[in-house]
Amino acid sequence: MLNAVPTKALILAAGVGRRLSESEEHRGKPKALLHFQGASLMARHIAALRHAGITDITVIAGFAAGMMQPALAELGGDPAVAVLVNPDFREGSVVSLWTGRDVLRSGAPVILMDADVLYDDRLMARLVTTEKPDCLLLDREIEPGDEPVKLCIANGRIVDFHKRPTISHEWHGESVGFFRFTAQTASELADRADAYVTTGRRHMEYEEPIRDMILESAPGRFGFEDITGLPWTEIDFPEDVVKANNLLPELAN
Repeated sequence: MLNAVPTKALILAAGVGRRLSESEEHRGKPKALLHFQGASLMARHIAALRHAGITDITVIAGFAAGMMQPALAELGGDPAVAVLVNPDFREGSVVSLWTGRDVLRSGAPVILMDADVLYDDRLMARLVTTEKPDCLLLDREIEPGDEPVKLCIANGRIVDFHKRPTISHEWHGESVGFFRFTAQTASELADRADAYVTTGRRHMEYEEPIRDMILESAPGRFGFEDITGLPWTEIDFPEDVVKANNLLPELAN
């Protein structure tokens, strides 16, 4: 079935979080284990995915990986959340994507997601229930500069996907860092990640092979859902922790 509902999720949670290194909340733990109102980001991810009917969940750990397994075990649930460790987590995040290649090649649709995001459950629901088989989430409210990963739109279609886009477009929004891929696209992404790693491009970010697919695919293959107005924030800097705490009353979950 072309638009089968995703049954698997792959969460990228291996990063060091260097820009949070001076944050009191970080204290050497993975960003995904930061707590907000009594629950870690990871606990919130797992709850949102399970609520959406996705229980086959794999986490790619790296930095402070020894903290991740006990934290996930505490969450319980059946089946248990699987953990794969990327020992080269200080390289580009494409290595983490590559570490999850077997999940991407499982023959099932996959939700791929960053772990360092606090968000309203309605974002996940939008991604899981969309009629677009291959889909990215876009927020029109975007800060200027090179930090946000941009989804660039022309004629209602994605034409570029990068922090510093090079292709002409009508408008752009910020990528949330959550993706829905068909089984075929997920498998293709695994192949592309494999090519990056085996040809000496391990320093690249995981968005690069996704961009390659978008640029090399027929127009309209990849769709997007506009989630502007729904509360969410990526957590990169100490000020993002403050923003996340301030955002909590707005969350529907």
